[in-house]
Amino acid sequence: MDLTLLLKALMLGIVEGLTEFLPISSTGHLILAGDLLDFNDEKGKVFSIAIQTGAMLAIVWEYRVRFAAVLAGLASEPQAQRFAVNVLVAFMPAALLGLAFGSYIKAFLFRPLPVAMAFIIGGFVILWVERRGHAAAAAAAQAAAASSSGGARIDSVDEMDWKDALKVGFAQAFALIPGTSRSGATIIGGMLFGLSRKAATEFSFFLAVPTLVAAGAYDLLKHRSLLSAADIPLFAVGLFAAFVSAFLCVRWLLRFIASHDFTWFAWYRIAFGIMILATAYTGMVDWSGG
Repeated sequence: MDLTLLLKALMLGIVEGLTEFLPISSTGHLILAGDLLDFNDEKGKVFSIAIQTGAMLAIVWEYRVRFAAVLAGLASEPQAQRFAVNVLVAFMPAALLGLAFGSYIKAFLFRPLPVAMAFIIGGFVILWVERRGHAAAAAAAQAAAASSSGGARIDSVDEMDWKDALKVGFAQAFALIPGTSRSGATIIGGMLFGLSRKAATEFSFFLAVPTLVAAGAYDLLKHRSLLSAADIPLFAVGLFAAFVSAFLCVRWLLRFIASHDFTWFAWYRIAFGIMILATAYTGMVDWSGG
């Protein structure tokens, strides 16, 4: 295996892991990084989707006790059954829409410039939601009615019902547009629908498990003719790098949201998107994919 190719796999795996669970779009970053590294052909696109499984495994490991309890209680415990139903219900909108329109999205939107626009638009949406939430919390505080969750209707994932999950699922469907951010769509969507920041973030983590597994398995099966046994080291490096970097990122994010909102991520998205458009316009970077 070419050492240069393995280095590219390592770099892309780190990018995937660091961005998958932040509201800044892992797919968008991978498209841009793949373009810069000249690893944006069909095999490169399959690789970028497949290594998301490594990030997903970081969630399984971090919440292994929770997942084990759910599996053990599926047959008899209402709370475990409700959790499983909520994740399944939330998974369905993106799954169905992805099957219907995935090929068209990949053909026309998996390019740097559309991604840059999605970065900017998504940043402004996050700013709007955060300011809306702060205003609501301030009004509630003035009325002496604010709760410890900042006025949120749902403070824990266990308080969600299937209707709450379905709303978050439709929010996740917006992430089919590259650059939107799966985690950003589910977290911000969840907050709009009454979830606390912590509950929305954790449910986004849990929803990542079936979503990333399905996306990776479907893409590998669909494009299996592009792959061979010689690609195993390439995918192994990418998966391992994504797992380690995602695990560290999840641990950091859980601490971060305890005392911060997502405004910094919004400004990062806007600045990053503008940089992509500016470098394309001036010719400083040849975004060949755009």
